[in-house]
Amino acid sequence: MAAIRILVIPGALRRASFNRALARAALERMPAGAEASLFELHGVPLYDGDVEAAGFPPGVAALRAAIAGANGVLIVTPEYNYSVPGVLKNAIDWASRGPDQPLRRKTVAIAGASNGGFGSARAQLALRQVLAALDARVLNRPELMVSTAQEKFDADLKLVDEKTRTTLGKLVDALVARAGSPEPE
Repeated sequence: MAAIRILVIPGALRRASFNRALARAALERMPAGAEASLFELHGVPLYDGDVEAAGFPPGVAALRAAIAGANGVLIVTPEYNYSVPGVLKNAIDWASRGPDQPLRRKTVAIAGASNGGFGSARAQLALRQVLAALDARVLNRPELMVSTAQEKFDADLKLVDEKTRTTLGKLVDALVARAGSPEPE
């Protein structure tokens, strides 16, 4: 049986982001039979229809190919101003272009972390709306909204909170199981 391929996309660019750290923790938590890779959004330019008309830039082509080649996607998003960060929304906008948009019917899980008490809940809600418009198969449960993230990671940005590690494990397991199962009729 072929391995289930999971693509993990952190929605933050900052090197010391708790969301990038959560994405790395998810990579470490993949169950047997799953292969995971991280896709950084640094090389995805701002969406421009004129640029698209000339062809997908290399960073966009790489993103689209990575999504298309995965059985499932885990998006780990921070919350900026009650919503999805611009860099993540921009990447999704690029991925959605063309008739072969790779998020259509793709299994997607969402997680996020914040210093505040809501753990990226509003960003995750906004992201669910965007993914619904793209016809992605978004996991509803388990949810992972890491609040007071500064208390859950150590100085080296390792996830040390056991409850969060357990919930992350459940989320990753559910994503792999759903991504590896046939789509319901």
